[in-house]
Amino acid sequence: MNKKILVAMSGGVDSSVAALLLKEQGYDVIGVTMCFSAAGGSAFGGGALNLGQKRPSCCGIEGIEDAKKIAHQLNIPHYVFQFGEKLQKLVIKDFVSEYLSARTPNPCVRCNQNLKFGALLQRAKSLKIPTLATGHFAQVEKKGKSCFLKKGVDPKKDQSYFLCQLDKAQLPHLVFPVGDMTKDEVRDLAKQKGLYVADKPASQEVCFIPDNDYRSFLVQHVKKDLFRKGSIVDRRGKVLGHHEGVFNYTIGQREGLGIAAAHPLYVIRLDKVTNQVVVGKKDDVYSKSLVAQEPNILAESFFKKKAFLKAKIRYNHPESPARVEFLPGNKIEVRFSSPQFAVTPGQFVVFYKGDIVVAGAKIIESF
Repeated sequence: MNKKILVAMSGGVDSSVAALLLKEQGYDVIGVTMCFSAAGGSAFGGGALNLGQKRPSCCGIEGIEDAKKIAHQLNIPHYVFQFGEKLQKLVIKDFVSEYLSARTPNPCVRCNQNLKFGALLQRAKSLKIPTLATGHFAQVEKKGKSCFLKKGVDPKKDQSYFLCQLDKAQLPHLVFPVGDMTKDEVRDLAKQKGLYVADKPASQEVCFIPDNDYRSFLVQHVKKDLFRKGSIVDRRGKVLGHHEGVFNYTIGQREGLGIAAAHPLYVIRLDKVTNQVVVGKKDDVYSKSLVAQEPNILAESFFKKKAFLKAKIRYNHPESPARVEFLPGNKIEVRFSSPQFAVTPGQFVVFYKGDIVVAGAKIIESF
């Protein structure tokens, strides 16, 4: 049995503890940090993208240095793999395209799908290393010949939502060592073992937008002629104001509309065809149903032509009972037992059966 395992080390406490646990379990641990700097060029022909201009909160210079220090503490080898061009091609381009198409993307889902568990796992296999580990709060359970992706045991930190687009064939090659721990337990173990990053704050930002200002990122890195000014209208089409580009808005947004009204207004729809931002009352933001495309099925036994599952429309949203039904064109319709707030095209709907991740799909419309 090959006990070699590649551990993706971001320089944070979770991946550091993951490496520690695997080392203690007797694995031949090899640490690697994915470097996303110097991606080179913008997504749609704007100014050159240089991630080195600002230090990202993870996977940048600071993350690399912290990962090296942890690897030294654990006495394991550490390497840095350059994935800047792949980040540009597989994540950032999609991120920009989605916003310009009046949708709100989830780059972390795409990064996990295409980079961390796509390109990096392929690199591991090319090095004859059969298994990849990360510090995600999730679990893989093997039952006979089947593997299931499951939630992490800490409900506040569970990250299974972000893994909804993994290929089920990848699951036998993945290990999540901290998935059966709480965040507090991870930090306590790091402190007990004297890990350098035991008290390091968790990263909350998108790694290629370190200041978390996606609007400025788009303005700086996209051709200006792709931004079209337009109208802000109510449900009847009455013009209430004007916008500088639909990418500045997302479903459910209340602040920053610049409109005086007798009651609070919320963004209820972004219309790419008419280039309009449609606003309404809070009740108008709720949807009973949605349509999603290209479902990625991880547990086929629970996902038939029609299924009753728990559905989650974004990471920090509670699950809701829902009926799921296949539609022509590789689409699915989801009908919720109760209306959901701000169902947002571009985000992912993820389905659960208990703590098992059944499937995930990208939302394209709600009603």
